[in-house]
Amino acid sequence: MHRPIAVFDAGLGSYSAVELLHRRLPDRDIVYLADRASFPYGAKDRAELLKVVSRAVEFLAGYQPSAILLASNAPSVTILDDLQSPVPIFGVRPPVRAALAVADEVAVLGVHSLVQSPEMREFLRAQAGSAAERIHAVNASPLVELVESGDFLFRREYTAQLVSEFLDDLLAAHPRIDAVTLSSTHLPWLRAYFERAHPELRLFDPIEDVVDRIRPLSTSGGGAVLGLVTENERYPASEFRSMLARLGIDLEMHPVVMP
Repeated sequence: MHRPIAVFDAGLGSYSAVELLHRRLPDRDIVYLADRASFPYGAKDRAELLKVVSRAVEFLAGYQPSAILLASNAPSVTILDDLQSPVPIFGVRPPVRAALAVADEVAVLGVHSLVQSPEMREFLRAQAGSAAERIHAVNASPLVELVESGDFLFRREYTAQLVSEFLDDLLAAHPRIDAVTLSSTHLPWLRAYFERAHPELRLFDPIEDVVDRIRPLSTSGGGAVLGLVTENERYPASEFRSMLARLGIDLEMHPVVMP
């Protein structure tokens, strides 16, 4: 592989970043690491999260990447600035300013541990400034589970109903919301359901901006994607392969052990 873009997370959602990178930059090589041995990132305290994410960054640096993408919103908000990396490292953070520029009020959707964290509150205040009252951090963990479970593929009517009810409740509580940030890498998998339920909402995917920032740093290769997965007794590599298969993703995942 020639100076690949390295992408990692502890779960399935980060593959949406791989897919977008591969679509927008088809000649770039990509190393994709699913760190299932450390799943879930979002449930870890700051010290533990910094330890496991730093280990993954150090491991991926061995592939001589042009850039590393931490494709997980929770650690991107909480510890990204504390990471040390020999190459440029990027995260995915809620595109609050872009959303505020076109919306009256904005819903930032993420997992419970992220939207309730003090780091998220500080990030939103810093991004929104005097417009902070126009931002609503919303727990979207039930929607994330639709992706982790595969329900959004195999129980489509159920998924459509759950997404519709979620958005109906959100808009009933905050009727001026007209933009939503998909601040979990799982949520872009549900984009079509969002658009059908409430087509008037503007949807913002944090990864799209990151791809544009990585582009000038990356170099052409053969367009290959190398899949790597860590595992433990609770989250074996075979389970992750099955999850990818359910999504129709044909990618060989090679088990690895990080120091």
